Amino acid sequence: MRRSFDLEAYEKAGKKRTLIIAFIVILLIPATIAIGVVAGQRGYMIVSTLILFYVMVPFFLVYERRKPKAREIVMIAVLSALAAFGSLISASVMPFQMGTAMVIISGISFGPEAGFLVGALGRFVVNFFQGQGPWTPWQMFCWGLLGFLAGLVFNKIDAEKVAERNFKVIMGPVLCVCASVVVAYISFLLFPNGEETFFGWRLYIFGAVGLLIGVLLQHKRLPVDDITLTAYTFFSVFILYGGIINVCALVTGSMYPGGYELNWDMMKALYISGVPFDAIHAVKASVFIFFFGEKMIRKFERIKIKYGFYR
Repeated sequence: MRRSFDLEAYEKAGKKRTLIIAFIVILLIPATIAIGVVAGQRGYMIVSTLILFYVMVPFFLVYERRKPKAREIVMIAVLSALAAFGSLISASVMPFQMGTAMVIISGISFGPEAGFLVGALGRFVVNFFQGQGPWTPWQMFCWGLLGFLAGLVFNKIDAEKVAERNFKVIMGPVLCVCASVVVAYISFLLFPNGEETFFGWRLYIFGAVGLLIGVLLQHKRLPVDDITLTAYTFFSVFILYGGIINVCALVTGSMYPGGYELNWDMMKALYISGVPFDAIHAVKASVFIFFFGEKMIRKFERIKIKYGFYR
């Protein structure tokens, strides 16, 4: 006889998994990456493998009280493969960044645990073709973080919200980011500290604070429509991925003879030079999301309903 579905127990277990993966994202993975930096260039594969192990733990907690179905594991594998393939083909053929967009779509469709796993695993696979190195754990963390946050802030697909184009909801995160950028510019005018341009570390640090506040305000409330998806993708990819990878460039570059010096001036220079590259990456991912994001999420929702995922 088939057991009835306990919604309250399911939601309680979901909160437990979210807390576990939040601990992994905020503390455990950064600490592991820091240990890898101290260990030097040869430790990056060990760190990458540990990150993969970390992100699998909360995902497999989904199956804590039941046996996983093969189609659920296959779906995660397919999403990871699509993210990896999309990143590789985008680098040489398409004017989009399909890989980053697929990570965000996976997080929205299958939850923060699956989003982080798809991002970390997908980036690990990509670097077997584009080159493994000390930057691999950083990139795995960044892609996984994008999938994790997307799974937290977006509501499940709602046809009425899509039709209404609910700008009141998206204006929360957008206004938070815009306000933080204004504060960053004011701080630049008042305390320039010898800097010649506003575009640099302030744009990322203040933007990240605004994005975090917006995420907290709109937890599980963002509607899945093309405008909201596009705006969120641009801000999250530019601020989070770009901001963390700039730190990665400084740290990994200092490992090589004649590389970067670990000082504040070099960090500011990297952030200034990284703005156009991060903006291009964010725009490419946003364009893909604008044209295909909502449609793909709808398809995944139908697949979940048809095959009874996580039930």
